[in-house]
Amino acid sequence: MRATRREFLAAAAAAPIISPALLNVQDKAGVKAPVMGEGAYTYEAIHDWGQLPPQIKWGNTHGVVEDAQGNIHIHHTVHATSDSADTVVVFDRAGKFVRSWGKEFRGVAHGLHLQKEGGDEFLYLTVTAAGPKMTPQPEMHSVVVKATLKGDIVWKIQGPPDVDAYKPGPDEKPRPYNPTNLAIGPTGDVYVGDGYGSYYINQYTAKGEYIRSFGGRGSEPGQLLEPHGIWLDTRGGTTASQAARSTKPPPTGPTGASAPVLVVADRRNNRLQRFSLDGTHLDFIPGFRLPCHFDQHEGLLVVPDLHGRVTLVDSHNTAVAHLGDSGDPNWNNPLRREPREKFIPGRFICPHGACFDRDGNIYVVEWVEVGRVTKLRKVA
Repeated sequence: MRATRREFLAAAAAAPIISPALLNVQDKAGVKAPVMGEGAYTYEAIHDWGQLPPQIKWGNTHGVVEDAQGNIHIHHTVHATSDSADTVVVFDRAGKFVRSWGKEFRGVAHGLHLQKEGGDEFLYLTVTAAGPKMTPQPEMHSVVVKATLKGDIVWKIQGPPDVDAYKPGPDEKPRPYNPTNLAIGPTGDVYVGDGYGSYYINQYTAKGEYIRSFGGRGSEPGQLLEPHGIWLDTRGGTTASQAARSTKPPPTGPTGASAPVLVVADRRNNRLQRFSLDGTHLDFIPGFRLPCHFDQHEGLLVVPDLHGRVTLVDSHNTAVAHLGDSGDPNWNNPLRREPREKFIPGRFICPHGACFDRDGNIYVVEWVEVGRVTKLRKVA
């Protein structure tokens, strides 16, 4: 995420459901890690997790996932002073460096999704558009890539679909396309969020063949303002208030059970928006600042909120905790451009991606110029 694409009105801050406790933040010995949250949602914050090799320096850390072996994969833009241009960095569970790859995405690395397909796992990467002044220019940009865990590219979708929504209008200017994240449907369909472009969700088959587009710029039901993240929700949770607000009946599968739904981080509208798999608007989930993306563990959803906190949502789509609130009124916290020693322990700056590991710990990566990876070790 680049500041030149972020000059929009500051988002309204929703009141926390649970005021997070920040314990040991001022620990004089400098030994104890700060603790975030309370009750069942208490975590020890281990900042700057992972042992980077000397040839790699973090850029903006954007995406994070865990594979079946417990390895943690992180997608970052790469710092200007880094000797290595690799944008995907892999660590084992102890934080030891395993490997890196992805130099062709330097400067434009963004979304990261891991998908198990049969006995194999694949990484799906969304790579944003490169500005004309970016130096050096990346080898690949404005692309969606399917790759093996070691970086071998299986297929790619270059640029937007060839449909009317992206054709030049009366002004003859091309419609912007700038993908941010994606989700995989139950049949393998790929849903790509054009989060920094024209604000559509573009749906493709598992082989990358175009199916449809939905969304588009706006704030009305079915419209989106910066669909930054997208996720397939198989939990089947809907609150009574959501059911009352919904203009459509909840989707059901062939057995009558709740069907999976697509949840979109409708970021500039400060909400989540839910869709059926064919792109039909279902309802909204309010109460967010600038939601970025999603991951879930045993029904608990983690939503990194760019405006300085991480939100946890239960299976009924109710926020149950806000962790590490920066307290800064500015969503574009000036600390994100400062050296690491100025970061405040126990407080996030601009959380951009998050994932659970198999034990319920949470890894949070942030949109800061020198990168930041925090492991939230579950305490309770």
